[in-house]
Amino acid sequence: MKAEIIAVGTELLLGQIVNTNAQYLSRELASMGIDVYYQTVVGDNMERLKEALRLSSGRADIVLLSGGLGPTQDDLTKDALASYMNRSLHIDRMAMDRVERFFHDRGSVMTENNRRQALAIEGGTPLPNETGLAVGNAISFEGTHYIVLPGPPKELIPMFEQEAKPWLLQHVLTGELPIYSKMLKFAGIGESALDQRLEDLITAQTDPTIALYAKEGEVTVRISTKAASESEAMVRLNELETRIQERGPEFMYANEDVPIEKVIVDLMADRSWTLSAAESCTGGLVAEALTSIPGSASMFLGGIICYTNQIKEKLVHIPHALLEGDDAPGAVSAEVAEALADHVRMVTDSDFGLSVTGVAGPGYAERKPVGLVYIGLSERGKETEVHELHLQGNRETIRLRATKALLYRLWQRLVASKQA
Repeated sequence: MKAEIIAVGTELLLGQIVNTNAQYLSRELASMGIDVYYQTVVGDNMERLKEALRLSSGRADIVLLSGGLGPTQDDLTKDALASYMNRSLHIDRMAMDRVERFFHDRGSVMTENNRRQALAIEGGTPLPNETGLAVGNAISFEGTHYIVLPGPPKELIPMFEQEAKPWLLQHVLTGELPIYSKMLKFAGIGESALDQRLEDLITAQTDPTIALYAKEGEVTVRISTKAASESEAMVRLNELETRIQERGPEFMYANEDVPIEKVIVDLMADRSWTLSAAESCTGGLVAEALTSIPGSASMFLGGIICYTNQIKEKLVHIPHALLEGDDAPGAVSAEVAEALADHVRMVTDSDFGLSVTGVAGPGYAERKPVGLVYIGLSERGKETEVHELHLQGNRETIRLRATKALLYRLWQRLVASKQA
């Protein structure tokens, strides 16, 4: 099955918003065994939208449209598709009830143009919108299957998962074997380096397949197979997972799609370990990453953003002689990173203490170059470790990479402590 995604909206062409919907839909369709061959972006123009539909119908079995379902005159997606099919539009009663109830519950007057959000195409299946007002549509026409989805991701994602995906499975993919996948998560290694380690497996792949996806500070390896049952698929996927893990066990932190901070929180919570952090150049990113995970309150005691030398001295008790003076190593140094990790652990009486200090840019600090960062990791009763990093990128990238590097080193230490 071949698919095309048409994103509708002049704001996309102007670069005012990023088309994250195409990324999400491509990933979801791939997991269903549907190949996305084209992604199209078209503005809010009836004729250009109909032309995009004409082209897509000649090269795709499934066409997904996102955006252009709102109440205004430039929301033309359903109008264009109905015109292309020579079908009429009608008010879907359930959708209209939802729109009317929305305004009634808020004590607002509903303007007439809001009725457009309840329009459905003749002969199609309305797709309820549980998080918004604009109803979607699923309809087949001359051998091509069309899915119409709203533009806001908070509406598109639940509509696709709850309504569009089941419709495709029931009406379109009836003869297809389902695809099963596992996500293997790696940190502390770049995409190219991991690709090189897996080169022979990737070159020889047939089924299961292997695909690498890089994000800042981590790499995801998706392995997928078509099978008649989940148990049959897991036999193949588990075998391939073992072979992949053997190529970098020190980097693979999970075999599910979770961030490394989730694994850290779970590891520490399970063992009643506690953690605190002293952050300089990252300005709280480490604490933010950890506290974004539910359950982190049981292991993260707190953090100190010690951005200036004054706060490093006053709150984390770093000796002045380490920070300033002719012979001082300075705030950006291995010595201060070690002291920060040790002292924040002692101040908070935690089992582990983290630290990060460095130059995020854009200019030098203490005559030290942009990208020089030191991270420290202190553990009760064990020797403190410090790592010197030389990071590339702008200020935001350096801060994020420093955060990811520190979390990776913490995960390594936790695994070692767990096995000890």
